[in-house]
Amino acid sequence: MAQTREIRTKICLIGESGVGKTSLIRRYVLDIFSDKYIATFGTKISKKKVRIKTDDEDAAVTLVIWDIIGHKEFRELVKDAYFYGANGALVVCDVTRRITMDELKGWVKGLFDVTGKIPLVFLGNKSDMPESAEVKKAELEMFAAIYNAPVLMTSAKTGDGVEKAFEILTERILEKGGKEED
Repeated sequence: MAQTREIRTKICLIGESGVGKTSLIRRYVLDIFSDKYIATFGTKISKKKVRIKTDDEDAAVTLVIWDIIGHKEFRELVKDAYFYGANGALVVCDVTRRITMDELKGWVKGLFDVTGKIPLVFLGNKSDMPESAEVKKAELEMFAAIYNAPVLMTSAKTGDGVEKAFEILTERILEKGGKEED
């Protein structure tokens, strides 16, 4: 019989302003979406409890999800406090704006400077707008391969891929040992 393990893990969403980090979190945690742009000032923390089942265990996982303002200047000011203790990250670009993919290297470097190498999942968000896409999945996959990380195309608007993204990241964190709840 599988034993249940209680785990609390911190994950961060990283990427430029306007890529949809806050919308992805709202879709995942509350299952809602708004077309209205809501700028994140500083950080916002959300929580969601999930169950992950593997062959040898059943884990009750509390995801502590950190959202941060997407401006580079702010990232440099608060990265130590924001990234400290993170067990994994969703690395988000907006497929309709190439510059947001180009900036991901800086976000990952800032993260790894504080956390060391932790599990990542790269997201090409706004996949519901293929007519406006400037970034193809294959390009994002080539970039993510540098970090040995999977890629998912997501849409906070339709919900496509959102739950799967958090699920894959959580599984990758658990494979690395996760963080036991105190």
